[in-house]
Amino acid sequence: MFLPGSLALEAQSAQAQAEPAMTAIVQGIVRDSRGRALSGVTVCLQIKNAALVTLHTDAAGAYRFLAVPRSDYTLRAELGGYANATVPISLARDESRTIDITLQSGKESGPHDSSSELPEFFDEPHFTVAGVTDTTNLGGHGSDTMVRNREALAKATASLSKQPLGAVPLRSNVAKEESLREAVESQPANFDANYQLGKLLVDEGRAADALVFLERTSQLKPNDYDSSYQLALARANTGDYERARTDVQALLTAINRSSLEKAESHHLLGEICERLNNPLQAVREYQRAADLNPAEPYFFDWGSELLLHHAAEPALEVFTKGNRMFPHSARMLEGLAASWYALGSYDHAVQPICEASDLSPNDENPYLFMGKMQAVEAASSEAIIERLERFVRLQPGNALASYYYAVSVWKRRRKSPEDGKNVAEVEALLEKAVQLDPTLGLAHLQLGILYSERKEFSNAVAAYQRAIQATPSLEEAHYRLAQAYRQTGETSKAQAELKLYEEISNEKAAEIERQRHEVQQFVYQLREPATSSKPN
Repeated sequence: MFLPGSLALEAQSAQAQAEPAMTAIVQGIVRDSRGRALSGVTVCLQIKNAALVTLHTDAAGAYRFLAVPRSDYTLRAELGGYANATVPISLARDESRTIDITLQSGKESGPHDSSSELPEFFDEPHFTVAGVTDTTNLGGHGSDTMVRNREALAKATASLSKQPLGAVPLRSNVAKEESLREAVESQPANFDANYQLGKLLVDEGRAADALVFLERTSQLKPNDYDSSYQLALARANTGDYERARTDVQALLTAINRSSLEKAESHHLLGEICERLNNPLQAVREYQRAADLNPAEPYFFDWGSELLLHHAAEPALEVFTKGNRMFPHSARMLEGLAASWYALGSYDHAVQPICEASDLSPNDENPYLFMGKMQAVEAASSEAIIERLERFVRLQPGNALASYYYAVSVWKRRRKSPEDGKNVAEVEALLEKAVQLDPTLGLAHLQLGILYSERKEFSNAVAAYQRAIQATPSLEEAHYRLAQAYRQTGETSKAQAELKLYEEISNEKAAEIERQRHEVQQFVYQLREPATSSKPN
């Protein structure tokens, strides 16, 4: 969605990791055959057909890979409705390459021939979203803790809607901005200069600064689609949702709009409707965008909106279809895993989340999904354990990597409690996690649990106290500290901790209830069993 989001699976996440030393940069712009920038294109750097890094072009069609190891690669770009493009490249150390890519449409048609631009890959969904309800019966399976965990994964999936490219404004952009400002100052009625400056500012997240220039373009050329769209986008990003909605609706009612333009407008209107607390209209706009142009971002946001509003079965269908169309999209696989998990099927969720991590081994998001999923499960799958072990190897300075792998090994150890080697490994991993990030309360808590099992209650008390100091709202730490105090005969302290545990639990329950009432649930109807979309 148009407001930047980031995956935050744990409130007490590790401190930001330092950016790796740069070895090379690959960047460029993806355009169609008419020279129009294409947003949402999936761009992969591949080695022997395996994706090393995957991202999506921004609103300006730009992509940028940072800190790329020197090697021979294949640069691959794909977007629904277009032929894939591949470019072989070789990178030397400290090299910066600019590679622009042109995608040829699957159907080369005139710019306003919308009837001939219907997508080849889209078919009718097996569900209909009929309305919304404010009830809090989520239809989840299992304990309230598991339901809350599924809600957290749904929010985490939605936060992937706009993955940051990890780039600060380029120096060339600074020079370009200065040049455009000079042009606007000398010729205030220059449409191109005002438009280019306004668009550049919107792309850099400076929508408020862009408004004056884009409003001028709307006066100079009221019927120009590109400038009108950028003005609507700028207004949306500054919180002026009502005017932004009016702008986009005007774009959609104008004649001679191509399917690609209409899809782009419907998608933006969906984002605006969500911000205006009208999720029913939002999901319909997302669906319309995907209908007109089955691009990866449109499918992903459609599925995310369904999942966010507790329509897990329709979301599963959309993400399954999206995965077939965009097999190199890691976040589509993450959405598929989150949908299965929301339906109460941890086993079905394991395969797509592991595939996501295999597509982009250096991307931490799939591993964080795995860690969150296993948190409330009785045991981790071997496939999850293998990937989390890889997470530790690839990111040795990431505290959450050590913590999540420690938890997975601990759960496997339950199958053979006599395995002292596993216990030692868990302890070492947890100690490393708290060294990397002393504020990671969950790791301190798990250390306390380990000490308690060994009846080292003085060490357990210290670990629980550190967990509480790092994360005062971690109610389990208060509960387990009370148990440890009882073991050491400190009854009054145990009672005090139990009281704190009850207070925090009640506060969290009330907050969760409030949040559930704020999220409208979709009421959906399955027109026919969508068994073809679900793996056996």
